[in-house]
Amino acid sequence: MSNSLKIRGLVVFVCLVLALFSLAPTFLNDSLPSWWQESVDPIHRGLDLQGGMHLVLGVDVDKAVESRIDSLIDQTDSLLREKDLVFKRIERREGDRLVVVVYDSEAGDQVDVLMMENFPSLEVETLPIAGGYVEKHYRLSEQEAANIADYAVRQALETMRNRVDEFGVSEPTLQRQSDNRILIQLPGVKDPERAISLIGKTARLEFKMVAETADVAAAQNGNLLAGTQLLYERNTDKNTGLVTETPIVVYSKTSLTGDLLEDANVRIDTRYNEPYVSIDFNRVGAKRFDQITAASVGKRMAIVLDDTVYSAPVIRERISGGSAQISGSFTSQEATDLAIVLRAGSLPAPVNILENRTVGPSLGHDSISKGIKSVIVGSLLVVCAMIVYYSLSGLVAVVALTLNVLFIGAMLALFGATLTLPGIAGIVLTVGMAVDANVLIFERIREELRLGKAPKVALDLGYGKAFVTIMDANLTTLLAALVLFQFGTGPVKGFAVTLSIGIVASLFTAIFVSRVIFDFFLNRRQVRRLSI
Repeated sequence: MSNSLKIRGLVVFVCLVLALFSLAPTFLNDSLPSWWQESVDPIHRGLDLQGGMHLVLGVDVDKAVESRIDSLIDQTDSLLREKDLVFKRIERREGDRLVVVVYDSEAGDQVDVLMMENFPSLEVETLPIAGGYVEKHYRLSEQEAANIADYAVRQALETMRNRVDEFGVSEPTLQRQSDNRILIQLPGVKDPERAISLIGKTARLEFKMVAETADVAAAQNGNLLAGTQLLYERNTDKNTGLVTETPIVVYSKTSLTGDLLEDANVRIDTRYNEPYVSIDFNRVGAKRFDQITAASVGKRMAIVLDDTVYSAPVIRERISGGSAQISGSFTSQEATDLAIVLRAGSLPAPVNILENRTVGPSLGHDSISKGIKSVIVGSLLVVCAMIVYYSLSGLVAVVALTLNVLFIGAMLALFGATLTLPGIAGIVLTVGMAVDANVLIFERIREELRLGKAPKVALDLGYGKAFVTIMDANLTTLLAALVLFQFGTGPVKGFAVTLSIGIVASLFTAIFVSRVIFDFFLNRRQVRRLSI
């Protein structure tokens, strides 16, 4: 046996051992040693094969624009006070309009200069009103509003990805779609309600000062003071677990937001043995929190999450460490979920669930069963056709075909790719393409044998002449599969993955492995006639 054949045989043997090693956790996971299970993961199954959730969320980008205006109002207020510019009030109108009311046109000009220096993307409009006052109206340009909307969707996608990662879902799918929509697929999720709550929670954390002098009863009847809003404080009875809400009036202006958070963790209150969420601000947030608490000693500060007050403690002293805590009689699960969404970041805008479908595991098992049957039936038909038409050479093609399917599964496991129902269809298609390559080779060999060539020579010429045609056909298909993978979504991408892997495996088995088998038998004995 030549050295070349020994080396090629060793390559095939090593590939076979590696494939079996990679596939063992998929079929024999419970009986394998721990080091083996940790080395290679089982083949990941998609949503359609193991069940899970399919969500389509819509991002309310108009709210993101309004949030941007609210942020500008806070910054404008600070700038005007720093420059000692006198103004009557600042407010947001019509959702996307920032209004500064000043006492005369001279003050209005000064405000214009200040605003253009700091916020050049704003468009200005001046409107005189009764009493001699002047209103300066500032709006975001259309391009800036579009940028904010686009950024809101991208940030929402990234925030949800962070939350899903911490939630512990294997092989999730998160993709942006048209019309400010986000597609989320979570295979294997056992608690859909918790997943929806965790992913869709806006988690907008705000610190607002309580309006101590406000009449709560009047506020409940709709008589709110200017610049205030009515919220409800969440209270949980420690004995019964009953949740009640207490009305509380706070100032609309947000003193501090959760955007300045650096970390959030669950802690246990040793006095009451209850979990709470400890939060730490970044450098900017810590400085701002220090300033707020220093100026508000003796006053109440409401900790507001998604328009619900979780606590409203009295500020006893200046807090300089940049840390605070959110308590509210949480369960351990609630505290953990809250910490996750705060660490991952708040959503820049509310999201609405536009589509919610849950795929049960029984449906996934049924899909797997039918998919496997389709592969088996297709393979048996191909095997019978090859053996009947090409005799013993057909057996060589069958061995190569078996190794082809084995190598596809191994590469799915090694690369951490996800197997989906369309992916199984890709495997079936690959089986047909692998046989097609063998048919081209065998027909070339037959042509050479008819011309009176010896078996060894006919084999060399058959493989050589078919090589270019096989490579051209498979590379063209591989290019199409890569395009599908790049631009496709969901099922299309799953089909493209297995098709791409299958093409590589079929090229290896049809051209390399089958040739090794032929050379092995031709070198061991004097063959005068090929059974083909």
